[in-house]
Amino acid sequence: MLVQTWALILAAYRELNAKKLFWITMGINLLVVLLYAALGINDEGVTLLHWQFSDEFFNAENVPPDLFYRFQFVSWGIPFWLSWIATILALVSTAGIVPDLVKGGVIETMLSKPISRTRLFLTRYSTGLIFVLLQVGVFSVGCFLVMGIRGGAWEPRLFLAIPIVLVFFSYLYAICALFGMLTRSTITSLLLTILVWFMLFLTNAADGLIIQQREGVAVQVERLEEQEANRAQVLTMTEQNLENTEPDSPMHGQMVRNVENRRLGLEDTRERLEARRASLEMWKKWTSAVGYARTVLPKTSETIGLLERYLMSREELGRLMADRTGIEINDDDDIPAMADPEAVRRAELAMRDRSVAWIVGTSLLFEVFVLGIATLLFMRRDF
Repeated sequence: MLVQTWALILAAYRELNAKKLFWITMGINLLVVLLYAALGINDEGVTLLHWQFSDEFFNAENVPPDLFYRFQFVSWGIPFWLSWIATILALVSTAGIVPDLVKGGVIETMLSKPISRTRLFLTRYSTGLIFVLLQVGVFSVGCFLVMGIRGGAWEPRLFLAIPIVLVFFSYLYAICALFGMLTRSTITSLLLTILVWFMLFLTNAADGLIIQQREGVAVQVERLEEQEANRAQVLTMTEQNLENTEPDSPMHGQMVRNVENRRLGLEDTRERLEARRASLEMWKKWTSAVGYARTVLPKTSETIGLLERYLMSREELGRLMADRTGIEINDDDDIPAMADPEAVRRAELAMRDRSVAWIVGTSLLFEVFVLGIATLLFMRRDF
């Protein structure tokens, strides 16, 4: 059994090697690692090879080298390279594995071997994952060495990129395998998979925007509650001063007007507070509804975001975001919820607080369901 499985894996590797895609993608990964190594930080700012870019915040006095390299890996290595570019390259490289299997002239030879259809299909599926495993492994080892040599800190948590990216890619590859079985076309299955991936991205973006809006309204409610308490206290003091003022005093009329103005201001604050509370309840309902809907879908963005969660603590990320924006928020509740840095920070932390069981567990259930359909089609189809 092991000999047969190993022979199938070698055959799939030979197909990829013949197309030169494996080595082209490997070379691109190494090029990105070299670009990562070219970055540096000193007392004046950031360097790229021999170029110097002065920065008041990103310099060695404010950001230690190890934190700088981790932040760079989190800020562009994860969201841009691993999440998008490297994944697209991997899909392009492996999308043809299933369609090539069911192609005429190939499938007959494969089915003639003493191996079950289930194991044949799942073995071919696994070869695509092994391809990604090797690519991410090389990238992770390279970044680990750069972070240790250039940043002075050996960060073994960086190797979590291997299982996390592999699981993330497996969601998409299961969809690609299903489309490959249905269409028998590499290009069609690749385009349909990218389309589904884009739809998943849109649902995640909508979820993030709704959470940010909810947190923004929650911040407004907190500020209005504080404003209400302050105005109520000022009104009480003004009323006490009015009681202590003689009716025939020259200040009595002014004090009466002050009391009326304080009451009107307090009533206005309470009206706005009630409106914001009602809005907050609405956004909470929307958050729950979207969360329930996304439970049955693969969480691509959240899965890859686990790597950021393990590489940078909440405190480190919060400090970098706060220091970088440099924005101070006053008690004005008219700041748009989506533009409030505090709302953005809270939304980021809310996304990071989602459990790994919900993110990965429900996504793997989706993958098993999709892969099960593809396997069943392969078993029952008359080639």
